[in-house]
Amino acid sequence: MNDLRCTAAFREKYNREPDGIAFCPYRICPLGAHVDHQYGKINGLAINYGIHMAYSVKKNGVVELSSLNFPKRAQFHVRSVPDEKVGDWADHLRGATKVLSEKYELRYGLCGVIEGSLPIGGLSSSAAVIIAFMTALCKLNGIQLSEMELVMMSKKAENEYVGVSCGKLDQSCEVFCRKDSLLYMDTKDDSYELIPVNPAMKPYSIAIFFSGLERSLASSKYNMRQDECKAAAYALMAHSGMDYGKFLDARLRDVPVEVFEEYKDCLPAAWRKRAEHYYSETARAEAGAKAWRKGDLDAYGALIFESGYSSVHNYESGCDELITLYGIMTETEGIYGGRFSGAGFKGCCMALIDPDYAEGIERQVGEKYLKKYPGLEGKYSFHICKSADGVIL
Repeated sequence: MNDLRCTAAFREKYNREPDGIAFCPYRICPLGAHVDHQYGKINGLAINYGIHMAYSVKKNGVVELSSLNFPKRAQFHVRSVPDEKVGDWADHLRGATKVLSEKYELRYGLCGVIEGSLPIGGLSSSAAVIIAFMTALCKLNGIQLSEMELVMMSKKAENEYVGVSCGKLDQSCEVFCRKDSLLYMDTKDDSYELIPVNPAMKPYSIAIFFSGLERSLASSKYNMRQDECKAAAYALMAHSGMDYGKFLDARLRDVPVEVFEEYKDCLPAAWRKRAEHYYSETARAEAGAKAWRKGDLDAYGALIFESGYSSVHNYESGCDELITLYGIMTETEGIYGGRFSGAGFKGCCMALIDPDYAEGIERQVGEKYLKKYPGLEGKYSFHICKSADGVIL
């Protein structure tokens, strides 16, 4: 506890020790990118970095929270959360409080200091902020959520209050994952399996390459891509004579791949590409689970590189900087596989690497990337991570 900056900041601000430390890890999604909102299958790992929050109870119901990563202090009452978002980082806290209060009585607020242990972007820090805050607020108010309640309430806060149309991948990884196991989840029925590392698997580390750019999902093309997937599903249903209901309920998961193959040429090019990514990525997530179970890290890594390619060419996410990073990774010895992490419009790339090559990977990727983008010197960064447990309730 004493090593955390948020704890030191809390002690300095309030002149006492915090009542508790809430923590939610970040996550990576090696396979299953951009398919959870279409009820696809995903692979995920939580990592040993995340959001920490030092906090204490405020019995008057006020939430008073400072961030070591963002300016402005969050301050509101648990029983009078604004109906509309304000437009700052604290919207995640307001959304979490509003969603929680719809089902449970909230009497106590909290004061605290929150910090992220890596640069923001690509590791689902927004979901981690919501989950860490919500677990602390629940603890202080005597509320015991199930893991799935926590996932769905956190998702609802981000969807309906913050305004990001994410699926449940981020929250599921940050809650269900366990160290040294791969989360293999079907986001349609929420069934999942934790596949342990096979003793025959080669050693690996998780590398994070931060582009030096930050992002805002709500103002990017993130939501538009989901609309394009829904439009593709709706059009395929109509062309094939399938029954369909409301547009908002349309998902590619409900359209058999055979229907896509037969009618894909009827779709506008953009919609066809989005659907192509969904079907191929879901197949990669299934194949990845099999490769992980066998301990075949080479095959698993190759699938991650394929996923990255599809994200660029079919899903058409990725800014120039991240596409450059991805290309460098494909040519760097010691990297089993890598791709964008998160939506890919800005943020970072992740890779599974051979630990023996870590120094060379750090040097080679950094040199090549900064040669093309010298203005990002001091902002670009490289980090080595390990798999970790999801949030402990």
